[in-house]
Amino acid sequence: MAKELQYRSDDLIHLFGKCFVKPFNTYLVKGGIEPVYLPANSSCAYHQVVFNRDYFSSALHEISHWCIAGQLRRLKIDYGYWYSTDGRSAVEQKNFEKVESKPQALEWIFAKACGRDFCISIDNLDAPPASTEKFKRTVVREAHSYKTSGLPRRALSFYRQLAEFYRYEGGIDELQFSINDL
Repeated sequence: MAKELQYRSDDLIHLFGKCFVKPFNTYLVKGGIEPVYLPANSSCAYHQVVFNRDYFSSALHEISHWCIAGQLRRLKIDYGYWYSTDGRSAVEQKNFEKVESKPQALEWIFAKACGRDFCISIDNLDAPPASTEKFKRTVVREAHSYKTSGLPRRALSFYRQLAEFYRYEGGIDELQFSINDL
């Protein structure tokens, strides 16, 4: 019987550090009540990608945002994006889904490199039930786009660390993405 993989956020912290502490002065930090990106400032000399409590999936998601954010966005708290909590209106939810499709697609790729399932998130639990089919299709399309066009440089570096650590032997081009998996 094969040994079951353990998914510990401390492993992600270590892998992220191997890739990004020295070249980007950025640390992955667990324990936040809410996830947030905090650029270095007068009270903290390094940038922080803070993920929710000790949740592995939250860490992968926040790393995905960081891997996509450009240099100027990484100088702003939460990359300069707005965030509305649960109970968003339909318009707010549409705007949320616009900025979330790429990071969620990248998170899915990272999850696959770990041999882990991915769950799409509309992150709007207090709102009336809504169809997620359009958002799911968009995330699938973005995942296929990353697969064919390639990952951003930082995302590729982290993907390689994950694949090596979790012993995923296939390449990105071998990953499969289907709306039925979401």
